[in-house]
Amino acid sequence: MIHTVDDTRAKRTVFILVLAQAFLGAQMPMIFTIGGLAGQSLATNACWATLPISLIVVGSMLAANPVSMIMQKYGRRAGFILGAAGGAIGAAIGSYGLYLNSFPVFLLGSLFTGIYMSAHGFYRFAAADTASDAFRPKAISYVMAGGLAAAIIGPQLVKVTSQSMVIPFLGTYLTVIVINIVGSALFLFLDIPKPQAPSADQPYGRTRWELLKSPRIMVSVICAMVSYALMNLVMTSTPLAVVGCGFEEGIAADVVTAHVLAMYVPSFFTGHLIARFGTEKIVALGLAILAGAGVVAIQGVELENFFIALILLGVGWNFGFIGATTMLAGAHEPHERGRMQGLNDMMVFGCVTIASLASGGLMNCSGGDAQAGWMSVNLAMAPFLMLAGGALIWLILRPHDDETPLSSR
Repeated sequence: MIHTVDDTRAKRTVFILVLAQAFLGAQMPMIFTIGGLAGQSLATNACWATLPISLIVVGSMLAANPVSMIMQKYGRRAGFILGAAGGAIGAAIGSYGLYLNSFPVFLLGSLFTGIYMSAHGFYRFAAADTASDAFRPKAISYVMAGGLAAAIIGPQLVKVTSQSMVIPFLGTYLTVIVINIVGSALFLFLDIPKPQAPSADQPYGRTRWELLKSPRIMVSVICAMVSYALMNLVMTSTPLAVVGCGFEEGIAADVVTAHVLAMYVPSFFTGHLIARFGTEKIVALGLAILAGAGVVAIQGVELENFFIALILLGVGWNFGFIGATTMLAGAHEPHERGRMQGLNDMMVFGCVTIASLASGGLMNCSGGDAQAGWMSVNLAMAPFLMLAGGALIWLILRPHDDETPLSSR
């Protein structure tokens, strides 16, 4: 008798999370678009203009473990509503900072915004909670694809709201408050059961250290960190490099737009590729494409080099990060997800924070001109790609007899 898995609940969950990714997720490109500009208008030293963006990532890193544990204890709905509340509070504080013309208050708002960014990162894991083994990679991929809509909606809202009030950018931050309040209603329709805690006669689950020592988990975390951090490292420097090499700011915006599209468009078929070829092969392909992006970038600073390199960077991130997420989602027990998923995102966004700070230093302080800085940024990818690639090869070649199968998904 053939047992057929019913993914009806999982598909309904994915639909809600795609909507959340598209609507609530729009606040991230909105804030990342104007955060540096607003910071530049408030900071006494222009060198600190991008500090609000860095603090959002820091806030996300700090919130990852607490948000994950709240979801473990109270369910995904509670965690996602908490994230939306953090986004609303962060935008409200940011609005107040703009009203007061206070950079420290504005920075505090950015730190609170990190709570939303952290919760937003768990959408992809929530998509896998009720999905079958076959549907899991597709579920994660579809939810990530919702980011394409967010990437389109967010910048359009910025165009309408950034100069809509006497105080520049205040209208955008007030809009973000509304987005979080209205968007949080989506989670009322979310139906993801809380994971059952182990009974008294069952083990509590592995510690964080024991989880990290699991080969499959360790490699998935390494690949996720490298994929996301290197994408951020290069993307952050791209506008500086494009303008520094003689092109207009509008051209830089077009290059970044092409990159963002390349990040999310593949999500419509990444899950199908993972289901067909396996996570390891897709992650390996992602790392190879990231390496290809670096090779194209260092070949020259013509416009086509920038476009091709950034498109490859987006596709490589998509395959590497979604593949690593799928690998991790299937490598731990349901009652361990609060510990492991929070730890994973804390480590990933910790690396992204370092990458975002290092990007400016490599670009501006490692050569005499923009071309030399751009070369340094892309060459810096090599050792980390070798680390992730080596770890993946080790995982593929090692014996699998000692792998402990999951008792349930």
